[in-house]
Amino acid sequence: MGLTARIRTRDGWAVSHAVVTVTDMTGTQVLRAEADTEGTVRDTTALAPGAYTVIVTAVGYAPAASSAIVTASGRAEVGTVTLARQGGTELPPPGPWTIDPAHSSVAAVAQHLGISSVHGRFTEFAGTVEIAPDDVTKSRVEAVIRAASVDTGNGMRDTHLRSADFLDIERYPEITYRSTGVTQAGPDRWTVHGELGLHGVVRPVDLDLAYLGTGADPWGGTRAAFRATTELRREDFAMNYNQVLQAGIAAIGTTLRVELDIQAVQGESLPAA
Repeated sequence: MGLTARIRTRDGWAVSHAVVTVTDMTGTQVLRAEADTEGTVRDTTALAPGAYTVIVTAVGYAPAASSAIVTASGRAEVGTVTLARQGGTELPPPGPWTIDPAHSSVAAVAQHLGISSVHGRFTEFAGTVEIAPDDVTKSRVEAVIRAASVDTGNGMRDTHLRSADFLDIERYPEITYRSTGVTQAGPDRWTVHGELGLHGVVRPVDLDLAYLGTGADPWGGTRAAFRATTELRREDFAMNYNQVLQAGIAAIGTTLRVELDIQAVQGESLPAA
């Protein structure tokens, strides 16, 4: 006898803080139960046979209502109830996530000679993502990039980028990013507000973030994928070097487009290799 239900997100993850309320046809509440850590509700309260309304609520999600018929056995099997993020927005399950550098990329594109682009990347970085359980706008991101790991596929150019003209890796070996807030920009898009520490200067930088989904990996873990972009002006970070050619064209553009493709593994650390 009693009520059973499974509460899930659209991605199929448990909503552990969900509350199920059952009312009879007069609107009187006859049962209230909370989901366990697996998003499952099991309540042994006997219910009289008849029709009931089941309402499922959880902080950060839009409520869901459905009808249930209780048989002579006194049992109401609601089945699986899917909750949508408030406002239709989606993010991975709450808790800590660790960025996997082996399956992520931190890249930048700069204009070269005014007619083409130079593509570069950083090969050494680490970071964490914390998805807040109740208010996703309080989620956090932190990342550290080793400046010396810059790689544009040209050794002479990379040496110049590591010098005092640009990254000055001897004085500023790390590039850091720490978020200060998150705002919704669409069903699966977010704006991450944060502070970028680069070349000894700390300035506010927003990331345009898209959540691409979550799924199991072959190693028994759970991964979430994100893509983020932003644009930086070199002069904002005191990197004012520029060679101007005879035609008046800057050798290297002053604006960088940053492109991040991130895979994060659920948990506070990466799985052992």
